Amino acid sequence: MSKQFDVAVVGAGPAGYHAAIRAAQLGLKTVCIDRWVDASGQAVLGGTCLNVGCIPSKALLDTSHKFSQAQSEFEDLGIMTQGLALDVAQMQRHKDLIVQNLTKGVAGLLKSNGVEVVTGTATLQAGKILKVTDAAGEVSTIAAAHIILAPGSNPVDIPACVRDDEMIVDSTGALAFDAVPKTLGVIGAGVIGLELGSVWSRLGAKVVLLEAMPSFLPTADEQISKEALKLYKKQGLEIRLGAKVTGSKIKKSGVEVIYEDGDGTQKLTVDRLIVAVGRRAETKGLIALDAGVVVDDRGLIEVNEVCETTCAGVYAVGDAVRGAMLAHKGMEEGVMVAERIAGGKPQVNYETVPWVIYTHPEIAWVGATEAELSAAETAVKVGVFPLAASGRAMASNETAGLIKVIADAATDRVLGVHMIGAHCSEMIAEAVIAMEFGASAEDLGLTMFAHPTLSEGLHEAALAVSGHAIHIAHRKRR
Repeated sequence: MSKQFDVAVVGAGPAGYHAAIRAAQLGLKTVCIDRWVDASGQAVLGGTCLNVGCIPSKALLDTSHKFSQAQSEFEDLGIMTQGLALDVAQMQRHKDLIVQNLTKGVAGLLKSNGVEVVTGTATLQAGKILKVTDAAGEVSTIAAAHIILAPGSNPVDIPACVRDDEMIVDSTGALAFDAVPKTLGVIGAGVIGLELGSVWSRLGAKVVLLEAMPSFLPTADEQISKEALKLYKKQGLEIRLGAKVTGSKIKKSGVEVIYEDGDGTQKLTVDRLIVAVGRRAETKGLIALDAGVVVDDRGLIEVNEVCETTCAGVYAVGDAVRGAMLAHKGMEEGVMVAERIAGGKPQVNYETVPWVIYTHPEIAWVGATEAELSAAETAVKVGVFPLAASGRAMASNETAGLIKVIADAATDRVLGVHMIGAHCSEMIAEAVIAMEFGASAEDLGLTMFAHPTLSEGLHEAALAVSGHAIHIAHRKRR
């Protein structure tokens, strides 16, 4: 006989555990099913983000940035370092401890909110029944009035570079290197490739990124992308655009990568190779054919604007549905669905989903790019503030980058904000809040920002939309 619940959530990553906790907070009897286990067979919650994604990568990014600063920037500030050394094993232990603390924290939150946790692989059957198979092969069933599918995603493999998880690795393997390779190849110069490439470049590897696209970071605003490419190259990252990888061979000398570019067939030999060409929804085996839920040819579950599938009472959130594969987007979808099940009417505003690339300097944006608005024939006004003119940036020795505000030419409403610089992952929240409230550039210009701060750059960029910025030169207005 099936165990009965009000809500069953499949997946304990950010989207899933947020949905489960909120459902339980709202008084719904909730179960969360996840198949992740550690080497000892114990349940490991938190999904990709906490275990092999957002959190461990940021730990390595922060550590490597501090090491790089100590090597090349501290002397400018009068701080002398002698005998500086890198302990990769300790760096990895630090990363692993953070992961352990946070995954245990998720388990504690689920328990304290009364969510039952089941370890196993779930498959949705007809009639909103979940068949759950544990590690020992034992099968049980769970029935729920409402089901939320949050299975997450996996790194995409490519036939040209078959992983051996030693010489050729995906993003998970790249987080666990026990030594800094002398040379490192990265296939893909998107968010994941740039972040992982930056980590190992700062620690001493010669890093070459092979990007099949002819343009760099095409999803970001072009002005930001150009500035980023210039700064990354200055840091030593070698980014080869229009380079389509066609094959690879593991040799004694390393990994030989074969790729095509404008000059024909090329070869590159590196000690290790990271495949970072994107992620794919983890929906294989999740949904039975007669369950009434439609999955498209990319493996994405079809949902409406409030994440309900083609089967009433079954929802899907996070990386398994349309839109950006971002943890915070999945979190908000999970909470929205839980609240709608409980009778609320919230919606996620997909126009204000923030994006961040956690390199240094960081890149962050929300809303439309100038190119997208031009293609839509929307007349705009643009204000740009260079961080080189910021007193706080100068004091912190963090003057690289700029902040850009795009506003509607007729209404002055903010349509997009784009940043590259230190701490942009924190500053972008100010822009998200402003856009959520339908702010105009004038509204931001009339808002008082603390001085001296980096966020004053957003204030100045908003003022610059109408030519009123104080700390950058303007042509005289008649």
